[in-house]
Amino acid sequence: MGSPAQKLRDLLNSGEHFIAADAYSAITGRIVERVGFKAAYLGGHACSAFHYAMPDIGIFSQVEQIEQAARIAAAIDIPLIADADTLGETVADAFHFTRRYERAGIAGFHVEDEVNPKHSSYVNGLMPIGDMQARLEACVKARRDPAFVIIARCDELYPSAYGGGGSGSVEAAIKRGRAYVEAGADALVFPFATPEITAQLKSAISIPFCVLGAPIPGTACTLHTGWGWTGAAQLHLARAKELFQTGAIASLDATIEGKDALIEQDLYAGLIADWAKKTGRPVR
Repeated sequence: MGSPAQKLRDLLNSGEHFIAADAYSAITGRIVERVGFKAAYLGGHACSAFHYAMPDIGIFSQVEQIEQAARIAAAIDIPLIADADTLGETVADAFHFTRRYERAGIAGFHVEDEVNPKHSSYVNGLMPIGDMQARLEACVKARRDPAFVIIARCDELYPSAYGGGGSGSVEAAIKRGRAYVEAGADALVFPFATPEITAQLKSAISIPFCVLGAPIPGTACTLHTGWGWTGAAQLHLARAKELFQTGAIASLDATIEGKDALIEQDLYAGLIADWAKKTGRPVR
């Protein structure tokens, strides 16, 4: 079957568009896999919001992101793509964290060129092209599995008004994209690129393209995030209000189809039953 990284690389090179669906926990990863998606995606926004109730401004650290990604990757058989932010502040960080992501069983990640504090409409910008190239080169040097997928995220089209650090220039985006490919990127993602702009980028750069959000024709994959944790939060909010106002949750259905299978209830119950039998413990 190959490594998780090889599975992801095969998907990217298949010529068939696929969606890497939002998975911010082991259980949501299982759900994504069970529904039938070919890959899962762990976004940084989902982690900072779900775990700390904070915006995506770099507070959720790389160590925490790797640990969370490892939990998800261990629970699924489909490849997991992780949002690796900038992979730290230096090329040494980029090298070290690449090794850790790979050891944790993650199939690939995307590393971005925005500088900290990220996603701020007040102070933002992109790192110099040479700095981003050095990061990508460190990633390439660090990986032991040549199939591990390194996706370069270019925020040149991500406008400052929305918290990005980009200029909005397509020409500048093409320049950066080409430089990132030269440094060893296996794929590119340009947030805020419209279908028309994506077509321009693809005509100038021959490499698989990923998109954030809605699928765009001609791209390799969609990294779809945000709906998972927000949907869970909306449901929790509705039920919390119901409980507060009525003292009960009439809509609660604790017997959702496949719940026990998602957490391998029968497997672990069987292990404990066998242990109890072999050690002479009473079984109720």
